[in-house]
Amino acid sequence: MMRLRRRTADIGDRAAALSAALDAGGHRLEPAAAQRARALLGKLDERLRLSGDHTVVALAGATGSGKSSLFNAIAGVELSPVGARRPTTSQATACIWGSDGAEPLLEWLGVPRRHRVNGESALTAAEDNPLHGLVLLDLPDHDSTELAHRLEVDRLVELVDVFVWVTDPQKYADAALHRQYLSRLAGHDAVTVVVLNQADRLSPEGLQACRRDLARLVAADGLRDVDVLTTSARTGDGVDRLGAELAKAVGRRTAWSERLGADLDAAAVELGTWVGEDEPDPRQVASAPESRDLVEAFAEAAGVPAVVRAVEADYRRDALGTAGWPVTRWGRRLRPDPLRRLGLPGVGGGGGAGGAGAGGGRADAQPQVEVVRRSSLPAPTATQQARVELATRRIADRAGSGLPLRWADAVRAAAQPPSGDLTDALDQAVVRTDLGLRRPVVWRALGLVQGLLALAAVAGLVWLLALAALGWLRMPQPSTPYWGPMPVPTLMLVGGLLLGVLLGGLVRLAAGAGARRRGARVRSRLEAAVTEVARERVLDPVGTVLSDHRAAREALRRAGGQR
Repeated sequence: MMRLRRRTADIGDRAAALSAALDAGGHRLEPAAAQRARALLGKLDERLRLSGDHTVVALAGATGSGKSSLFNAIAGVELSPVGARRPTTSQATACIWGSDGAEPLLEWLGVPRRHRVNGESALTAAEDNPLHGLVLLDLPDHDSTELAHRLEVDRLVELVDVFVWVTDPQKYADAALHRQYLSRLAGHDAVTVVVLNQADRLSPEGLQACRRDLARLVAADGLRDVDVLTTSARTGDGVDRLGAELAKAVGRRTAWSERLGADLDAAAVELGTWVGEDEPDPRQVASAPESRDLVEAFAEAAGVPAVVRAVEADYRRDALGTAGWPVTRWGRRLRPDPLRRLGLPGVGGGGGAGGAGAGGGRADAQPQVEVVRRSSLPAPTATQQARVELATRRIADRAGSGLPLRWADAVRAAAQPPSGDLTDALDQAVVRTDLGLRRPVVWRALGLVQGLLALAAVAGLVWLLALAALGWLRMPQPSTPYWGPMPVPTLMLVGGLLLGVLLGGLVRLAAGAGARRRGARVRSRLEAAVTEVARERVLDPVGTVLSDHRAAREALRRAGGQR
């Protein structure tokens, strides 16, 4: 019982691996092969719930091969009708040695009650009968002219534990037997027996030649470890050896697990043709030069260069408008805000995902629906779109290299998100990026200095005008203070103007350098946001396909019995 549980657990683990491979592969696997594998899982689940102490053996063959005669010879009584008409066997007949616990198994096999016979009661055998636990089925003819009979054979061939294919010297090379059945059971050597019946019709030399030729054909079908037995139901020659082979299969109590294991092997091999031997590492794809090209293409399509230029222009405008020479400062304030023209907040207007309604409020206030803001950046040009498509195609080519066609197509589909969705995602990445547009304190301080210099120049000018007016009116003039050789009013006027112009020039130079630094910082932030879009919209979906391929490949290896 412990060995039975171990075999059941092993088959269950392999079945779970096959199910995992199907789930991971999904539509990337060939539909017909996947459907057959799922049908196998359903059959396997049902067989594991049924008796493991019984071994189901099917006698299958063409019309006139003598399989029903062999069935009767093994059973020891006339159970299955024998005749020359086509067809003789219309439904499967079952002979059971040890019927305890076999009822659910026979119901699952679909054998009618009227076609069931207790072999041990017919033979009055003891409990130690070597065939105890055998369920022997006599199938309809696989070459029957009745479609229902052929369908019944196909159905039961998928369910039984051991196959006994009965042929004769006239039909042993029949293409229907080899192409439709034996070649499809390649790999099921442990649960397949081939019988050359009607041996009494040939001479010993002819029988051996016929047997060797049949063995050659069976090996060509992929059953290289299957022995070909010779029997004669009429004379009884070879029937005892066939019975011994059946007793051996029943005695080891592993035929059902060997059959299911061979089925799992075949399913893993079939599905494995739709899975590659290896796949690129998603991490290497994400760090490849093609990924950098993808981010650059996305950044250009998102309008990052335009935003950076606007940020630099906004910085210079704000710096010169705050700390520039007051005489020209007012003119710059009349110029339009380059960021607000793009639908982006300027200095002091925020710059992240926050906005109206993002700040604090009453604790009992109703939650507000977030309003999705959009920028006024121009739509990507045809050239930019072409560059994005080229970059995604290069990613797909690198990631899909060496993969089967269906997986390569899945990689290409994952690497090419819908154009409209991608444009919206890039726009939102730009809008929600905190540009860090905060006015440096030094500009306010320099603006205050510029104001003081302008005030000094104006005061000096008023002072000089007042002195000139008093002189023109020939009125007494107050004494004018001097700073060294220069009158203070003149010094105030000239010094205020000269220092204001000089400071304005220095502010212009500093504003240019600061604008470049801010532009570089903003570019870095925007590229990080665009990189996140590239990861979410392209690299992650591609990585998911590659991870699914790896999961399917490794699961198929486990389903095939490999560790």
